[in-house]
Amino acid sequence: MDWSNVLRSLQSDFIKRLADGCLLHCERVGQYSESTVISGQRLKQLRDFCWVMAEKYKRVSSVRDVFISYLKGKLGEEVVKERLADFITEVDYEKRFGGDGNIDFTLTDNPLIGIEVKSRHGNFDKVRWSVSVDEVQKNAVIVCVLIQEEVNEAQSEYHLVLAGFLPTEMIKLRTGKISFGIEQLFYGGGLRYYLEQLKASKNYLSPNISPQVKMGENSNQFYIQQGDECYEKKLYHAAIDNYTQALKICDRDANAYYKRGNIYDNLNDYTQAIIDYTQAININPNFAKAYIKSGLARYQLADYYGAIEDYTQAIRINSYNALAFKNRGDVRSLIGDSQGAIEDYTQARRINPHLLESQLVTPNIDDNSQTSIDDNNGNLQQENHRRAIEIFTQVIEISPNDAVGYKKRGKSCCDLGDYGRAIEDFTKAIQINPYDADAYFYRGNAFYELGDKPEAIEDYTQAIKINPNDADAYINRGNLRDELGDTQGAVADFHKAADLYQKAGKVQEHKDTREKILDLEIEASLDVLDF
Repeated sequence: MDWSNVLRSLQSDFIKRLADGCLLHCERVGQYSESTVISGQRLKQLRDFCWVMAEKYKRVSSVRDVFISYLKGKLGEEVVKERLADFITEVDYEKRFGGDGNIDFTLTDNPLIGIEVKSRHGNFDKVRWSVSVDEVQKNAVIVCVLIQEEVNEAQSEYHLVLAGFLPTEMIKLRTGKISFGIEQLFYGGGLRYYLEQLKASKNYLSPNISPQVKMGENSNQFYIQQGDECYEKKLYHAAIDNYTQALKICDRDANAYYKRGNIYDNLNDYTQAIIDYTQAININPNFAKAYIKSGLARYQLADYYGAIEDYTQAIRINSYNALAFKNRGDVRSLIGDSQGAIEDYTQARRINPHLLESQLVTPNIDDNSQTSIDDNNGNLQQENHRRAIEIFTQVIEISPNDAVGYKKRGKSCCDLGDYGRAIEDFTKAIQINPYDADAYFYRGNAFYELGDKPEAIEDYTQAIKINPNDADAYINRGNLRDELGDTQGAVADFHKAADLYQKAGKVQEHKDTREKILDLEIEASLDVLDF
């Protein structure tokens, strides 16, 4: 007998017992139970959380409506959390602005397997649960919970029923949503077993992976795409596992070695990263990006001459690779080869005039901006900034009208705390190019550090006039307006910044800015209260 037929049969028996009020009940966490009771302190904690969320998102709807909506969802999630315990991991609301992204839980051992919980109140034989295309695509199963009492602020106890579950692979959507009743669900007692089978399945593919890739001679592409998805979600160890599986199937895939090397690099395992980049290069000797990433990893290990050799090989492959020249210049600057660094920076600017401008004295960047320098030695950092000032002074002597040179030297002066000299350099850069929004922005920062808030606001305003999409300029001007008591102006700037961050997909910055707005609005409302 097929497993689905067994669970359908058990569901029919469950529905009959539900009608008679004869449900199985177990209070032990991690064990299956058809019914769950939530009350007391446990319910209070859920309510407190939902009131917080209601205040955050009250602009979407009334506070009470938002509260009820969140409480319904949290009651259902609590049932699933109790039944599956440490087998699953709850999605962190605070890391997903505006909710959980249609995924409530993931399997602890495989975060690619998502679980969405749907909670409804009503008569069991009439209530229907609905899911959207997005929810089906993001999850492996939909779990349905029946709330037997009407959800409101005053209810002191809730009796909840795990009504059943439905694998998303069985849901064929023809419109934006689909709804189903309890008789169409599988018996909830089989949920854990079904998820365990998914976890154990080597062929399980997240719903977000394109179905165009077929198993067979190109089956390593399954694992590469899985690895790519894990990488995007910052599930680095899962990504490594998938790329490793792909290499077991095809050990001559340079791209798989390169991608796995990137993961090791993100985990600061630079030695292993270099091993993978070297493997990629052995397979494809003209893999310039692998040479650049290997150079970045060697830089982190203080193998500066090895890094220079890698960047030189990348230049040999492509003599128009501005990034390779720029990074080699960074290393040459670090080891004291100022003349070599100037030559490399000059060549990088000839190829890509915007590269040096967009990377203000940030040693060794890569084309994905994934690698950052985390140097805890303050003396070395200061020495780097001083050396940068020397280099850009020489650049300015060679090209007196080089606005970028002045701007970069000014930024290094800021990093050393010499804000007066920095303002002189930014001013010179503005005189050469009065349409440089970044120069105004950085000069505004310097004025702020010197306590000249009106001048700083003026510079941020000018930066915004030149580049109306500069969210950071709005943030800085908003902070200053707040400090000067202009709450209305600050809120207006933060609203504009929040909109720009949202459009740019910068979730954390958007969330932080919305919290700034909420804090200011709360302060303003307290000011008008008469205690």
